Amino acid sequence: MNKKDIIRKIIFVIAIAVGVVSWLYSNNLAKKLAEEEEKNVSLWVDAVREIDNTDFDGEISLLAYKIIQGNTNIPIILYQENNTISTANIDGDVKDEAFLDNLSKKMHEMRPPLMIGAELGKQDILYYDDSKILKQLETYPIIQFAVMVIFIVVCFIALRNSTKAEENMMMVGMSKETAHQLGTPISSLLAWVEILKADNSQPELTQEVEKDVNRLVKITDRFSRIGSTPELKAVEIGPILANSIKYLQSRTPKVVEYTVTIPNDKAIIVPLNVSLFEWVIENLCKNAVDAMEGRGKLSIKLYDDEKKAYIEISDTGKGIPKRNFKTVFKAGFTTKKHGWGLGLSLAARIVNYYHNGKIFVKNSEIGKGTTFKIVFPKLNH
Repeated sequence: MNKKDIIRKIIFVIAIAVGVVSWLYSNNLAKKLAEEEEKNVSLWVDAVREIDNTDFDGEISLLAYKIIQGNTNIPIILYQENNTISTANIDGDVKDEAFLDNLSKKMHEMRPPLMIGAELGKQDILYYDDSKILKQLETYPIIQFAVMVIFIVVCFIALRNSTKAEENMMMVGMSKETAHQLGTPISSLLAWVEILKADNSQPELTQEVEKDVNRLVKITDRFSRIGSTPELKAVEIGPILANSIKYLQSRTPKVVEYTVTIPNDKAIIVPLNVSLFEWVIENLCKNAVDAMEGRGKLSIKLYDDEKKAYIEISDTGKGIPKRNFKTVFKAGFTTKKHGWGLGLSLAARIVNYYHNGKIFVKNSEIGKGTTFKIVFPKLNH
């Protein structure tokens, strides 16, 4: 487990712990406040009962009045036997009986009403609700949970972006260093090609060597441009794809059977950096040949619709487990004994970021093969 994964798990555990503790604490506070409000309502009822039990000539307790007047936060609706309605802390038109009836029904659904003066043969009915403070406290855990989720998501995004930035820096650095290291031997090879051409002893062999050396020059140029924004031009993708496959086919074991399907009846125009596109095709085809261990069938198909151009590259190799469909495009992932695991990662970067396209594993079956699919936006829609 790498350092980033450990940090992710620590953040996740801390966030969950904080959320659970805060939720439990808030619930406990809400419960205690609800109990206190119930006691206050009971006192309010006792105060009303004392006033009801007092004769007109009797002395009414000052404390009873203070208790009744002291309720400033608990919503109360009191239906009295003489058809009068008393309210406290109600938001709305308290003169609207329909409004009060509807509100009292909602209060009744939450808790049974209290009967006042039953011992005197009265039928005063008291409905009450939680105070605004209690309601806010009850919703507070939900808000905390939402904040916790947002916190986790932001942390994960930040860590993922940090990882991607590190991967990008690693790719750029390795690419430019590779281009630098290749520069000297390629210059020597170019000089030797010129000597062979001047000698003219084996022109066909010299021509093939020159093709490969020029290919090395192109590859070196690709590596040197990693990290900079490539120039895209509107080109017909079919001939470029055909030329790339033709070059690869001539340098692939004869036991690899190529099937290339490219429409000849129309031009499929896409914004493309030709050099980088050829690199993507080379990477996918070479990976396919490696997956087949140098023997099998390799199919390349180009087709389109009104808005998109599609390329599918299928092999009859060992296949990819479904759990690795996305992982194969991460830098450093490889199933080979030797290799950096950068080929598919670079291909994804070229297609996704530089060409605004998509590359993904369309399907794969262990022991039967894999199909990669590339999607490019078209210009003529």
